[in-house]
Amino acid sequence: MQVEEKTNTHDLVTRIDRQSQELITRRLRQAVPDSWVLGEELVETDAGTRAPGKVQWIVDPIDGTSNFVHGIAFFCVSIAAAIDDQLVAAAIIDPVSGDEFSANLDAAYLNGTVLQPGPRPEQARANLMTDYPGAESMLKDGPLAMGLLGEWIQGFATVRRKVSAALALAHVAAGWCDATIGFDTKVWDVAAGAHLVRMAGGSYRGLGYGAQFAADHLCPGFIAQGPGADYPALNSAAERIRELRTV
Repeated sequence: MQVEEKTNTHDLVTRIDRQSQELITRRLRQAVPDSWVLGEELVETDAGTRAPGKVQWIVDPIDGTSNFVHGIAFFCVSIAAAIDDQLVAAAIIDPVSGDEFSANLDAAYLNGTVLQPGPRPEQARANLMTDYPGAESMLKDGPLAMGLLGEWIQGFATVRRKVSAALALAHVAAGWCDATIGFDTKVWDVAAGAHLVRMAGGSYRGLGYGAQFAADHLCPGFIAQGPGADYPALNSAAERIRELRTV
C-alpha cells in the first residue's frame, strides 16, 4: 500500500483515501447534480454550487487512516449532508463490521433499525473514547494534555483512544460508548457523527475557543454525550482548554 505523510508522520493518506474520495464525490454529484462536496482529500471550488439552499456534502473517505494503514479494525467512511450549514442527513459505514449508521431529520438508525439508547450511567461508571492528546496537542497544550488524560483515566470507568472521531461518535449514538471529546478536529471528522448523536437523543456541543461558528460541527472541538449524560470532567476539560487556547 502506498502511504504518504501529509503534514507529519501522524497525518497519513493513502491511494485508497483518494480513490474513495473520487468515487464518493462522483456518485454524490450524480445523485444531486447541483450539490457540492467538502472532503478531507477534496474541496470543490465552483462557487456557483455554493449558493444558499444548495446541498453540501461533507466527506471523510477514510476516517481513521492511521488505523487502516496499520491494520487496526477501527476506521470508517463518513458522509454528512448540510443545507446552509444545518445538518440534514448522515451516514457512517464501518467496512470491517459491516455496520451502517445513518440519520435523517426524524431519527438515527443502525442497519435500518431506529437507535434508542437508554440514559447513560454516572461518570464513574461511564466509558469515554477520545483521540486526545495526540502529538500536536501535546506540543500545543503542554503539561495540561497529559494532566487531562490522567484525570479522565481516574474519573471514568474506562478510557479508550481509538483514533477515529467519526466512528467514536457513531458508537455514542448507538449507546456502545457513553461520551467522546475532541479538541483538534476538522468538519469532515465530526459532521456525520454529530448529526447521528443528536438524532439518537444525545448531545453534541461544539467548542470554538472564543471564536464564533455558524454551527457546532464547524467548531475545532466538541463534547458528545449519550442521552442524559453531562460529565463534569469533560466540561472542566473544555473550559481549561478554552482558557489556554483563547487569544
